Amino acid sequence: ADWVGSKRKRLRELTWGDGIIYGFAQALALIPGVSRSGGTITAGLFMGYQRRAAARYSFLLALPAVFGSGFYQLYKAVKEPCTQALASAGTCTPEVFGPVETAAATVVAFVVGLLVIAFFMSYISRRSFLPFVIYRIALGVLLMILLGTGVLAA
Repeated sequence: ADWVGSKRKRLRELTWGDGIIYGFAQALALIPGVSRSGGTITAGLFMGYQRRAAARYSFLLALPAVFGSGFYQLYKAVKEPCTQALASAGTCTPEVFGPVETAAATVVAFVVGLLVIAFFMSYISRRSFLPFVIYRIALGVLLMILLGTGVLAA
């Protein structure tokens, strides 16, 4: 995709149709092992968006899912605290996922995510996605070998 797309479009040129294609690309992440950000960035590149614009939109698409899951976990921690009976049944781990811990984890994940995004945006404005492609292919081949030889169980 890095070599195919024109890389001329900016985010302000985003159309409804492009948004739908981005949405379908994001939905592919429901398949185990498919990278959400990789899929949406690739879709953006194929549609002709600049590397930085494709990556920025991909990260913007992640915000509702990240905040939604964080707030949902916080809601569950407050509404359904882990009791000894639930812990005995293996449903939860006592005093690990309480409201304070969940809120702290959400804030830390958000801050670390922002730092990683800042680094990544700086990186891709100067370099290609090729190292990430090689990493994903190598990891996929390694996992298929490990699964095929029985070293890992599916």
